[in-house]
Amino acid sequence: MAILEGRIMQLVNVTESAKNKIVELLQAEGDPNLRVRLFIQGGGCSGYQYGFTFDDQGVDEDDHEIDLGDGAVLLLDSISSQYVEGATVNWKEDAMGANFDIKNPNAVTTCGCGQSFSA
Repeated sequence: MAILEGRIMQLVNVTESAKNKIVELLQAEGDPNLRVRLFIQGGGCSGYQYGFTFDDQGVDEDDHEIDLGDGAVLLLDSISSQYVEGATVNWKEDAMGANFDIKNPNAVTTCGCGQSFSA
């Protein structure tokens, strides 16, 4: 969580299905120091794209930690957090496959794949 103007605010909302998937992925790796990092990078069809990776490097001083419970932590760096503040991370499985789906109120446009956006 981040403290903004004296109030505590959840940077991103993580649905129960996304939390369960993150916990499952971390448990499968078997490293108690491992976290999942959500980041934004240039690319994709719309200018920016979302990325997820395992992180065992520890927490940087500009990182935001979101405690998901069950030993799972989602990390966001301060630059990426500007682009996803208020977003909802969901895990979805359908006929097209399975992936983390991000509904981002900061996105001006999104790609049909749901993995890239413009701000």
